[in-house]
Amino acid sequence: MPDPLNISVKGNFDNSSERAPFLVVHEQTVFPFSLTPLAVDDQSEGAVDKAMKGDRLIGVLFELPEENHPLQVNGADFEPKIFLEGGKRRCAAVAAIARIVKAVTFPDGSKRLLLRGIRRVEPLRTESDSENIQWMVFGALPNQESDEKNCAAMVKTALSLFQDLVPFLPNLPDEMRAAAGTMNGAGRLADFLADTMNLSYIEKLAVFVTTSEEERIRLALELLTRELELNRLGVKIQSEVHQSMNRGQKEYFLREQLRAIKEELSEDSRNPDLVDLERRMQSLELPETVAELVKRELSRLELLPQASPEYNVSYTYIDWLLSVPYQATTKDRLDVEEARRILDEDHYGLEDVKERILEFLAVLQLNPNRSAPILCLVGPPGVGKTSLGKSIARAMNRKFVRASLGGVRDEAEIRGHRRTYVGALPGRIIQNLKKAGTSNPVFMLDEIDKLANDFRGDPASALLEVLDPAQNVAFNDHYLEIDYDLSKVFFIATANVLDTIPEPLRDRMEIIRLPGYTGYEKREIAKCYLVPRQMEEAALKKSKIRITLSAVDEVIDYYTREAGVRQLDRVIAQLCRKIARKIVEHQLPQGKIFSIKSAQVNDLLGSRKFLMDESEKTPQIGSATGMAWTSCGGTILPVEVIDMPGKGNLKLTGSLGKVMQESAEIAFSVVRAGAAHWKLKSSVFEKLDFHIHFPDGATPKDGPSAGVTLAIALLSRLTHRAVDNHYAMTGEITLRGRITAVGGIKEKVIAAHRSGILQIIMPKENEKDLEDLPEVVKNALTFHFVSTLDEAAALVLLEEA
Repeated sequence: MPDPLNISVKGNFDNSSERAPFLVVHEQTVFPFSLTPLAVDDQSEGAVDKAMKGDRLIGVLFELPEENHPLQVNGADFEPKIFLEGGKRRCAAVAAIARIVKAVTFPDGSKRLLLRGIRRVEPLRTESDSENIQWMVFGALPNQESDEKNCAAMVKTALSLFQDLVPFLPNLPDEMRAAAGTMNGAGRLADFLADTMNLSYIEKLAVFVTTSEEERIRLALELLTRELELNRLGVKIQSEVHQSMNRGQKEYFLREQLRAIKEELSEDSRNPDLVDLERRMQSLELPETVAELVKRELSRLELLPQASPEYNVSYTYIDWLLSVPYQATTKDRLDVEEARRILDEDHYGLEDVKERILEFLAVLQLNPNRSAPILCLVGPPGVGKTSLGKSIARAMNRKFVRASLGGVRDEAEIRGHRRTYVGALPGRIIQNLKKAGTSNPVFMLDEIDKLANDFRGDPASALLEVLDPAQNVAFNDHYLEIDYDLSKVFFIATANVLDTIPEPLRDRMEIIRLPGYTGYEKREIAKCYLVPRQMEEAALKKSKIRITLSAVDEVIDYYTREAGVRQLDRVIAQLCRKIARKIVEHQLPQGKIFSIKSAQVNDLLGSRKFLMDESEKTPQIGSATGMAWTSCGGTILPVEVIDMPGKGNLKLTGSLGKVMQESAEIAFSVVRAGAAHWKLKSSVFEKLDFHIHFPDGATPKDGPSAGVTLAIALLSRLTHRAVDNHYAMTGEITLRGRITAVGGIKEKVIAAHRSGILQIIMPKENEKDLEDLPEVVKNALTFHFVSTLDEAAALVLLEEA
């Protein structure tokens, strides 16, 4: 900005060539006697630091656009003289010498300067010193004669025009306005005007590089005249727009008068939108409060012109009020036996969920006004949570709608937006109810454990009202602003884990866990559902192709490793596609049924992707077989123990979690404390170190259920008695040697049976869990229930040979 104080600034140089550190700037100019803020880039910091240590003088070169970019000023071509800085950047051949008034460094490391221009100079060349600082060698510009009378006339005209322009510059300080009349010389006034007006960089640069005062004031006067005309034209346009708005209001009143005249003449001139909305309202059974609200909004809409933005907002609001189902419901299928048949037809197993649905239907028969339950199905991916919701809706003869909540982080997604916002809409609850067309659908809130939150609100907190039977009878959407009864809606939420669901929200739902499928369940699902469906999609006829159970077992055991059946479905689909290709290529025998067995599975799908766990072939010393639960089912868990000369230290390896490490330490303490009982010398714990390892070390392991296995492996190592390889065991051990209950018995036992185990040792407290096991597994295994470590050791430790 120009210096309003008109201070005379002198530099420490004469008319001969001098040099100074310099900056190269773009899109900014530094006029003499003006104050200019300037940002400093990384390349120029050295030059700034050098100037600050000296007399604070610094040169400023003004960069020009690329050669292929034509330059114009006030409609005329502008071709300034070029100075190549360092032989690379194209700069104007007129530079500025300025003094650094102030330098400020910001917290982010950036630096800004306040420069006061001193005078124009001619850059001669650039050079570097020993510190690699760039210097500009410059000289004085030659003086050019000017016609004093012409200059005086143009100065007078410019001052007059500037006073006319001042009202269009509201941000111009008062001292700046006064300073214009005190400028000495035409060149000084031209610089002031160019720096003050809202000109482009090229236009300001054109004024700067014009060294003749007469030419400079003439160019500034031309630009000043143009700016004044543009501002006057802008005022004129604004006035015309205002008059146009007044005409619009006048037209509105005339239309209203015309409408009244047509009504008197019995001519139908009503808005067709209003007619349609009124017809819809009369055909619906609306609650009294909603009907009154719609009538009030219709009266308001009738007064609005159709071209008004408010018209669309009001029309959309009424349309939503009439589209939401208030009284419409579907009749529930209360036949429990028929509902059971449909559930079994769609899904194998999942008895807990099916029982809960049938119980609700039974209660509905006795109490039709009973509120719908709010369930939360929790289980790993692929176990059928989402498809189960569709099956429940089909069994109950209700509509099914689904809202995916994964990644939702805006509360308005649940409650809707306020109507004051542009493009406002109701939340997903109301939107899906409109989609269903009934007020009692089965509503699935999918992936509720993956809700997020940020500055826009917490969707999980908004769901508290939706999923609370005591509150959802009067759910208030921010857009509709009416109470809506959600008590008839059957909400079913799904989640993979419970940890990420807030406790207040979790407390409002009835949690039903869906564990991963066992190998037997997957086999039945594949046989009854997946294989028939994939064969039908691949157009494979049962009269020609038969996929045997051995082939299904091969796919389950060696080509998939999951808790659900999603990957199993994909692999069976791949198998059917391979078979279809062989049929098309005439590679299968004709005229008879071709059976796909395990050997053919390997040929079609390639080598096995996974390996099954197998038990030890012979009894081993220091090795015992445990059982573990995983998200993909169960598995056997071998434990290995060795000893070595040392000082009684215990080393644990195998990616063990904190709980499993503590379990190993407890087992070691139990064995060490009972050394006399096991006829062990106490000195053995002072002379030996023990190393316990769980194979498959890359797989994380945790939990207390390997306690008895660890203790047996340690006893085997210390007593030199082998462990019977036909046994697998599970159970938590206490410091007193008691074996207590653990979870996952069903998955563990099935995995042990699959691995060739014949005898199972488990806590006596888990005897009740045998009810969940398939009969074929229970009949093939022998179970031993123990309460102490002594009982387990007596079963599995063989006598020394």
